Amino acid sequence: MKNRLSEETSPYLLQHADNPVDWYPWGQEALERSKKEDKPIFLSIGYAACHWCHVMAHESFEDADTAAIMNEFFINIKVDREERPDLDNIYMSAVVAMTGQGGWPMSMFLTPAGEPFFGGTYFPPERRYNMPSFREVLTSVAEAWHQRRDQVIENGQKMVKHIQGAIHLGDPVETLQQEFSEQAAFKLAQSYDWKNGGWGAAPKFPQAMVIEFLLRRASREDKLAEDIAIHALQSMARGGMYDLIGGGFARYSVDDEWLVPHFEKMLYDNAQLSITYLYAFLLSGNEAMREICEETLDFILREMTHPEGGFFSSLDADSEGHEGKYYVWTAAEVQAVLTDDEYQFFLATHTLSENGNFEGKNVIRRSGADQELVEYLKTDTDAFRARMKGVYQKLLDNRERRIRPDEDDKVLVSWNALCLRAFSETARYLKRDDYYQAAVKNADFLLSTLVKDGKLYRSWRKGSTNHNAFLEDHAALIIALLSLYQTDGDPRWYRNAVEFGSEMITHFIDDDWGFYDTHDDHEKLITRPKDIQDNATPSGNALAAMAMLQLSALSGNGEYRALAEGMLSHIQSSFARYPTAFGYWLCAIDFALHPVREIAILGESGNPVFQALVDTLWERYRPDIVSAYGTPPFPDDAPELLHNRAMLNELPTAYVCQNFVCLNPVQQVEAFRSLLDSKESNHAKTGSS
Repeated sequence: MKNRLSEETSPYLLQHADNPVDWYPWGQEALERSKKEDKPIFLSIGYAACHWCHVMAHESFEDADTAAIMNEFFINIKVDREERPDLDNIYMSAVVAMTGQGGWPMSMFLTPAGEPFFGGTYFPPERRYNMPSFREVLTSVAEAWHQRRDQVIENGQKMVKHIQGAIHLGDPVETLQQEFSEQAAFKLAQSYDWKNGGWGAAPKFPQAMVIEFLLRRASREDKLAEDIAIHALQSMARGGMYDLIGGGFARYSVDDEWLVPHFEKMLYDNAQLSITYLYAFLLSGNEAMREICEETLDFILREMTHPEGGFFSSLDADSEGHEGKYYVWTAAEVQAVLTDDEYQFFLATHTLSENGNFEGKNVIRRSGADQELVEYLKTDTDAFRARMKGVYQKLLDNRERRIRPDEDDKVLVSWNALCLRAFSETARYLKRDDYYQAAVKNADFLLSTLVKDGKLYRSWRKGSTNHNAFLEDHAALIIALLSLYQTDGDPRWYRNAVEFGSEMITHFIDDDWGFYDTHDDHEKLITRPKDIQDNATPSGNALAAMAMLQLSALSGNGEYRALAEGMLSHIQSSFARYPTAFGYWLCAIDFALHPVREIAILGESGNPVFQALVDTLWERYRPDIVSAYGTPPFPDDAPELLHNRAMLNELPTAYVCQNFVCLNPVQQVEAFRSLLDSKESNHAKTGSS
């Protein structure tokens, strides 16, 4: 008999619809029953692609005896953390405070008032790993609830006070200071793993936001920042962490060397990493960086895209009940797919063995960097890449006959916005019309499907739109729409970005500083969450700071800028100390600290000179630029950059402004390029503004 989760749309919740546990989704029905029956709540939070969530479900939630204990003594609630980041944020803070670490599955016990009093992550079915069994935990908590109620409630109330006061950033430093950014860059260099690439020990996570910050610095000729970023990207791309055969990145590496991944593939990782490889290519000219970017986006289009344009959330780590089974190979399996010549080429370029490197099979990995292998084989780069692609295509065709991992096909606004930005910018820089079409289709899908009666929602699946949108959804979508506007000049993207900015300020603002994560009409929880640190995705506040800076530069609205600077002033001393926890904040302050060049290009679509000026703007990675272009006259709600501009002699014209002054307009491509490339352009002869 199915439980109440059978009525939900989340793939994660539906995975538990046949459990003997009497699960509820989060909502008033469960909370009221907890109060009425005087039972504590067992809250389990996870997500569809989580391997250990599956393990605990199989061991405990599918077990009738365990379920009987849960049903007798608790009101049991399941939450998809990806749909409800507010609940995940609040109760993960409690888990970390209680145990010193967090993760999923999250297992939390609450009073009927929602106050957390005991919790952890994964619990085994029997005593092992120096941990109590889950059934022992259940009976102990039930006993405490009935016999030591006052102490339990007191502990819950203390934990709520701890969560409410958990943000300790110190006093704000009123002016934005370059020294904090420099300290962060120094600390990143000091802690970098030059042997294996990346930061920290196993499990090792990609740090796309940190790498983007370093690439921003590299664009201003910081050679060390560029070397670190390129080394990190090359290290991850050798294989294992990166799927050489099908493209795309796994969530993290279980070892220091990026070899054996935790095989789930998340949309947000691939969106953020693809854009760092794009920027690395534009800076270095390294074609391998371009290949990884395009292969990753091609993977998203092939395996994680809904026909209507939304991008799916994740692919599972498991298939046929085994982690990684879809992705690993025996030597014999590889040999059976390839010709003898291709197999010898594969052996010469990859670490393939009879014994394997993961549970008797092989996670496919290159045995060296591209140039090393080209020199070893005494071939040329183009021939090497062509041959490699041919081999990978044959292996991919064969792999696709296997049983694929399950996909979480819900569409989340903030993750889609990260991906929309990646497709938009890659289309712009690499002139990929297919990527541009994917970006437009995604933007249309989000604006038509996730917006109802003027209000943005968080999640969509199979025709059902669910859950209030959060701060991260609004802010990420603003950034993505502004990116798409700068790709094609379509004014509707800009107008929507401005509207979401107004919505964000009106309904999410914290009068102290920054923004809350939840809308002001959101359900009342034990606290109104306000996440500050960046994790696998940028925090809502970091995204909001960048969104305000970009909107200010395009609109000329100084209030947006002042709001962002106030946020950054509270954070800058923190990211100097803990840069990997504030990666997107670092990108935002980098944008804020350096003079933004505002570019307006006027002309008629289809005019070759107009198009040449636009192409010149995007022939290099220039992170300190915002742009607007189109054909005058412009409506009142167009970006301020376009107002009071004219096409000189009715010909395409480019304007470059910086530091509150504008240079003389230009109409020749070389003159425009010279202005863009000049390090001293703000000292050039100025014209009227």
